[in-house]
Amino acid sequence: MAMTQNTGTTPTTGAEKMAMEWPLTFTQHNFGAHCFDTMGCRITYAGFTHGVDREDEVSPPMSSYKGSREQLLRAGHVGKRNFPPPAKVSWRSRDGVPHEAEVDISEIFKDRVVRHNVPREDYREDLGVVDPDIVLEVNDRTINVYMRALIPTRAQQARGGASGYSRDELVLAWTKTY
Repeated sequence: MAMTQNTGTTPTTGAEKMAMEWPLTFTQHNFGAHCFDTMGCRITYAGFTHGVDREDEVSPPMSSYKGSREQLLRAGHVGKRNFPPPAKVSWRSRDGVPHEAEVDISEIFKDRVVRHNVPREDYREDLGVVDPDIVLEVNDRTINVYMRALIPTRAQQARGGASGYSRDELVLAWTKTY
């Protein structure tokens, strides 16, 4: 579960309690990795390898999948303590050029703050926040790192035909083109 910063004082009002718990921070996270428009794409993080099995295996472009980036990019490996060594990424871009990179998730999220788009006044602090997803995407020559966190809200949210009392958008935290 995500943690909140604490000033060491006991809040006396709801506003003081909300101020004390902002910004939201986390001590563990979920991780996912996805490859699009690449060849031989492999990402190793926290002892698990994501991606394809063979160097000549093609990962199709995102446009060939049903659904949007928001729908596709999820984390499937849960409960990673902050933070394993950097993710090791190797792939060939669409033009056949080989690439290798280390992506230091710890450095990207060194402040341990949950990235989200919920305004402070809309956050429903009595429900807490579950571990956020960190998602690494390799797309041709670009690596993107996103965070997705399910943030409870005071008001009902409408999203793509569904509604509920939370938001969980992807928030871009880091990008690099090789």
